[in-house]
Amino acid sequence: MRKDLLTGEMHPKKEMVRIVKNADDTVAIDPTGKAAGRGAYVALDPAAVKQAKGKGIIEKAFSLKVPAEFYDELFAYVDHQKARQELFGQKQ
Repeated sequence: MRKDLLTGEMHPKKEMVRIVKNADDTVAIDPTGKAAGRGAYVALDPAAVKQAKGKGIIEKAFSLKVPAEFYDELFAYVDHQKARQELFGQKQ
């Protein structure tokens, strides 16, 4: 179980996406869940990602400026993974 950065709710790790702050102070999506750096988990909830963009939740968690494009990329990734989960019954 991991805590969702955006909502604070607990979810199984398989139902979440890891985002990571790399050593060069950039934030990226970590589909493998094994990238080096400080990580945080986001549930497969596109609505929460949209709300997080306005509130700056990821900026606060990682203490750095996150480009708006990252939120768009995260939204697209989460939306795609949620659709896959609904279609296939589990995250691939």
